[in-house]
Amino acid sequence: MTFRERLDKVLEGVLIVLMSLLVIDVLWQVVSRYVLVNPSSFTTELAGYLMIWVGILGAAYVAGKNEHLAIDLLLQRSTERRRKRLLVSINTLIMLFSLFVMTVGGSWLVYTRFLLDVRSADLQLPLGYVYLVIPVSGLLITYYGYDNIRTLIRKKD
Repeated sequence: MTFRERLDKVLEGVLIVLMSLLVIDVLWQVVSRYVLVNPSSFTTELAGYLMIWVGILGAAYVAGKNEHLAIDLLLQRSTERRRKRLLVSINTLIMLFSLFVMTVGGSWLVYTRFLLDVRSADLQLPLGYVYLVIPVSGLLITYYGYDNIRTLIRKKD
């Protein structure tokens, strides 16, 4: 099993756990509000944070599977050689974006949230933990882009 396949499996597992926690959290929110008539205060905030993690880690997962939303009309009408060049260019741009915006910018965001000791309203959770998913996903997307380029370059025309 390659490193990429192991990484995919770990990411799948993390997403399954996060999605399960999200479902349980929302279910508890509904039960506490309508059955117990005593709404739980933290569930809305936790659901929002879990959605952030599921959404951003999910984006890294689909980037690794090459299943992200794309307009591939130009790729479909290109020769194999031109398609390869286009895919290398696209993956390079994705890598640059994820490296600089998500990893570097996200790291700065996480650092400042911890430095300023910004906490969530109900859970009193340091928001640095919430935003930590941005640089982590940025690194994952950067790796997947690099691996895609490496695979394309090794592939014979």
